[in-house]
Amino acid sequence: MTKPLFSPCAWVFLGLVSAVPAVAKDAKPAPGPAPLDRSVLPIAPPKYPPIKELDARKAKAPPRFEVKAPPGAPNVVIVLLDDFGFGQSSAFGGAINMPTLDRLAQQGLKYNQFHVTALCSPTRAALLTGRNHHSVNAGAVMDIATGFPGYNGVRPNAIAPLAEILRLNGYSTAAFGKYHETPPWEISPSGPTDRWPTHSGFDKFYGFIGGETNMWAPTIYDGVARVEPPHDPNYHFTTDMTNQAIAWVRQQQSLTPDRPFFVYYAPGATHAPHHVPKAWADKYKGRFDTGWDRYREETLARQKQLGVVPPNTQLAPTPEAIPAWNTLGEQERQVYARQMEVYAGFGEHTDHEIGRLVQTLEDMGEMDNTLFVYIVGDNGASPEGSLAGAANEMNSLFNGIPEPLEQKTKLLADWGGPETFPHYAVGWANAGNAPFNYGKQVASRFGGNQNPLVIHWPQGIKAQGEVRSQFHHVIDIAPTVLEAAHIPQPKAVNGTAQKPMEGVSLAYTFNDPKAGSRHHTQYFEIAGNRGIYHDGWFAGTVHKAPWEPKPRAALDQDQWELYRVVDDFSQAEDLAAKNPAKLKELQALFLKEAGKYQVLPLDDRTIERLDPAIAGRPDLMGGRTTLTVYPGGVGMAENAFINVKNRSHSITAELEIPQGGAEGVVVAQGGRFAGWSLYFTDGKPVYLYNWVGMEQYKIAAPEALPAGKATLRYEFAYDGGGRGKGGIGSLYVNGKKVAEGRIDKTVPNLFSADETANVGVDGETPVTQDYRQGENHFTGQIAKVTIDAPVPTPGVAATAPPPATH
Repeated sequence: MTKPLFSPCAWVFLGLVSAVPAVAKDAKPAPGPAPLDRSVLPIAPPKYPPIKELDARKAKAPPRFEVKAPPGAPNVVIVLLDDFGFGQSSAFGGAINMPTLDRLAQQGLKYNQFHVTALCSPTRAALLTGRNHHSVNAGAVMDIATGFPGYNGVRPNAIAPLAEILRLNGYSTAAFGKYHETPPWEISPSGPTDRWPTHSGFDKFYGFIGGETNMWAPTIYDGVARVEPPHDPNYHFTTDMTNQAIAWVRQQQSLTPDRPFFVYYAPGATHAPHHVPKAWADKYKGRFDTGWDRYREETLARQKQLGVVPPNTQLAPTPEAIPAWNTLGEQERQVYARQMEVYAGFGEHTDHEIGRLVQTLEDMGEMDNTLFVYIVGDNGASPEGSLAGAANEMNSLFNGIPEPLEQKTKLLADWGGPETFPHYAVGWANAGNAPFNYGKQVASRFGGNQNPLVIHWPQGIKAQGEVRSQFHHVIDIAPTVLEAAHIPQPKAVNGTAQKPMEGVSLAYTFNDPKAGSRHHTQYFEIAGNRGIYHDGWFAGTVHKAPWEPKPRAALDQDQWELYRVVDDFSQAEDLAAKNPAKLKELQALFLKEAGKYQVLPLDDRTIERLDPAIAGRPDLMGGRTTLTVYPGGVGMAENAFINVKNRSHSITAELEIPQGGAEGVVVAQGGRFAGWSLYFTDGKPVYLYNWVGMEQYKIAAPEALPAGKATLRYEFAYDGGGRGKGGIGSLYVNGKKVAEGRIDKTVPNLFSADETANVGVDGETPVTQDYRQGENHFTGQIAKVTIDAPVPTPGVAATAPPPATH
C-alpha cells in the first residue's frame, strides 16, 4: 500500500502513533503520548508508575511500547553496482542497454558529479555510515587491512551503520549480495560476528562476505550460516539474490505493512569474474569490433546529446600504456571484443534483475513512496584485468602470472561461462570511464572516483528526467536517507557516543536544480593515489596505475596535476604549470584533511599486504605452524586457514577406508582456477596441484588402499629461492612412500578470492576434473587432518606481482 508523505518540518513532534487526526484551527490538541527522543538509540521505553493492584483482572495494562518510524517515512532501496564506469550505462551515454536505470532516470534525477572512493570496501563503508572511509578504518579493501588507524578494517563503535539507525527507528532492514565490510580474520565460525551484516543493522542478509564470488558457484551466507546454492544448471547468483530480495520484501510487507523497509541491494556484478548467461553476451556480438578508441568518441557524443556532460567536454588523454586499437593484431582484437561483449551482457543482465525488484515494488504499490537510490558503480570501471585481460583473473591480478594469448583464445567460446573466471583488458576499463581516464584504484582521477547516480522518489521529488550537477560524494547518501525519513542523526547508539556524519544531505537538490553545492571539500586516497576537491578545483597525483608493477615515484616525489573542473569536466587540461600557487594551496589542504580523517601514513603496498605478517593485522592462525581440522570443517576462507604457499609443508589424514575402497575428497583448498586437493579415485589416493588453471601436477598412488584404518600423508619439499617456486611432492601410506612427483610451479599469493578450504568435500568449483562439482564427498571416515606448515624459507617476502602482458 502507498504510504502518505509526511511534512518534512514536523518530525520533531512525532509520538508513538503513526497518524494524527485533524483538529480545528482554534481547537486545543487532544493530549497524546510524548514525542520520541530519537537522538539516543535504542529509544528508551517510557517509565510507568508501579502497579499496586493485586488482581490482574482489576488492573489496566499500560500502553504497549513500540518504536515506529516517523509517519510518511519512505521505504529505502539502495542499489550499488560494482566496478562500473561513468560511460558504460545507456542512461549516461554508454553502449550497455539498461532499461531499468533508464526508466528510473526518466522519472527521477540523474546526478553527474557524484563521487565515490575509487575502491569497493572503502566506498561501501562510506555509503553505509555517512563517514569518510578512513574514518571508518576502511582505507583499503578488507583483505589488505593493516595495523594503522584508518586502515585496520574495524568499524568503530562510535560510527553506527545507517542500517542500525533505521532499524532502531522502526524500519525492517535487509542486505542482499556483496558485503565486503567484515575483517578477514573474523570470517570464520569462531567469529566474532560483530561486523557481519546481521550484527551491523541488517535483520536479514543473503550474499557473500568477500570482495567477489563465482556467479555460477558462489560462497553464500544466509545471516552467518553457510548455505549451498541450488544445484540448478541455470543457476546464477544475481538471479538468486534477487529472488531472495523479492521474497523478503513481499513477506515483510505482508506481515508488517505499516513498517517501512530498507533494502541494500549490492550485486557482485559487474566485478570480475564476468559471468553471465551466454544469451545475454551474444546480444552484443559485433558491437565492440571497432574497439575502445572509437567507443570513447561515440560515448562522449551520446553523453553530450543526453546532457549528462557539458557541451565543451573533451576526452581526457588515454594513458600511454594502453595500445591504440588499430595497432592490435586480428586475434587480439577478436579476444578483446568478446571480453567487452561478455561484460556488456553482464551489465544488462544485472539491470534486468534490478528491474524485477522494481516491478515487485510497483505491483505492491510501494514504489511511489520508496526512495530508490541507484548508484552505478562503487568505483570506476576496473583496470585490474591487466593490459590484455584474462580468462582467469587469478593469474594477472592476484599472482602476477602472464596469461598467453593462446590461453585466452582457447577459452574464447566459453568466455563468461563456468569454465572461465574472466576480466577484460585495461583499454575497455579506460573507455568505460569516458569522458574520464584511468579507473578503479586511481582516486586522483575522475575515472576512478566519479560514477553516475539516479534517485527516484515520486512522493518526494517533483522533477522528472532532470540532471543535477552539484558536487556530491558517497558519504552524502546516509544523511540524505535520514532527512527523507525525518530521523535525526543520533548522538548515541547502543551506549556509545556517535561521531557526527561527515556527509551532506542531497535533499536540497531534489526540487531545486540551481541550488549551489553544499559539499565544498572532499579528499580522495587509495594506495597512494590521492587528490583533493575544493569549490571547483581538483588537485591530485597518479602514484601508481593498477597495471604498473611499482609506484612511479616516492610518495614525497609524486607529480601532481591541477584542474579547474567547473570548466574542465573531464580533467583534460592540467593547469599545474600555469597556476603553481593554487596547486600548492590544494596540496596543503589535502594534508590538512588527511590528518583530520586518519589518512596518514600513506601505504602504497597492495598485493603484498595479503600476507597478515607483512600487513601487521591480526591473523587467525596467530603464528601457529600446525592446524588440525575435522569433518564438518567447511567454508574456511583463505585468510582464516593455515598458509601453505611458498614453504615446505605436510598434510596428514587419519582415515577409515570402507569396504570396496574409498572415493572422494579428504581435504581441498581453492577450486577450478587455482588450488590443491588430496582425494581418492578408484580407491587410490591422489594429490593434485592446480596451478592457476593452466597446469596440473598429479601425484597418485599405484594401488588402492584396503579397508580399515590408514594414515595418508602428503609432503611437499619447497625449492625456495623466491615466491611461486616449485618442489617435490610425496605421498605416504602408513609411513611408506607410495608416489613422488615434481611440481614445477606454485601459486605465490592467493589461490582464490572466494573459494575456500574444506574437509571431506571440495566445495564451490572442483580443483580437478577427476571428480564432479557437488558430488565429491569422501565415502570413508575422517578422524582428523593435520597440516604442518613451518615458517617459510628466508627470502620469500611478498612483492607486488609484475604486470601481465598479452
